[in-house]
Amino acid sequence: MPRRSYDQYCAVSRALDAVGERWTLLVARELQAGPRRYTDLHADLPGVSTDVLASRLRDMERDGLVVRRPLTPRGGAALYELTGRGRALLPVLRALAEWGAPELERRRPTDAFRAHWLAPPLLGVVERACPEASGTVEVRLETGVFHVWSAGAEGGEGGYGDGPAERPDAVLALNEEACVRIVRGALAPAEAVARGEAAVEGAGPLARALGAVEFTPS
Repeated sequence: MPRRSYDQYCAVSRALDAVGERWTLLVARELQAGPRRYTDLHADLPGVSTDVLASRLRDMERDGLVVRRPLTPRGGAALYELTGRGRALLPVLRALAEWGAPELERRRPTDAFRAHWLAPPLLGVVERACPEASGTVEVRLETGVFHVWSAGAEGGEGGYGDGPAERPDAVLALNEEACVRIVRGALAPAEAVARGEAAVEGAGPLARALGAVEFTPS
């Protein structure tokens, strides 16, 4: 199919030519967490048809946002991975997540949910809690585990990934309700810990900023 375009000589409209189709930014949201197989993408994008997902991935390949590479040297299944231009969508996704976070106050009966969907807005919470510290926070919910990392004073861009972190600087364990309240700005992580709604393990400035309690040996 030919590329659909707004045919406007404008940076916003050119960006929307590439990512404005339904599902494209959500595919990018999933791939920010790392390379994924088609079946994994389809499983974590409930509501998208196989035809639409395949079409969006082809469009993203064409536009230089995604590359596809074989999972094994013999071919077969493939992994989809963001290019540098695709990864550069992270600030866009973060801004949309933080702008939309207040809308999470009520969960509709038809709403699907995956734990790692809370990662983009939670990354901002971690950065604001300790803006000078770099490090990785592993987040454990009853429905899944993901991790976010902050660049801190070192500069650069933070990010997030699905599953446990290899060497987390802090581990934040809490339930979905508390996590949603935190990303909405209705509850600070340290406040959740003080109330017994969350627990933080780890040492160092990032863990302390999130509410970890350091015990001095007697």
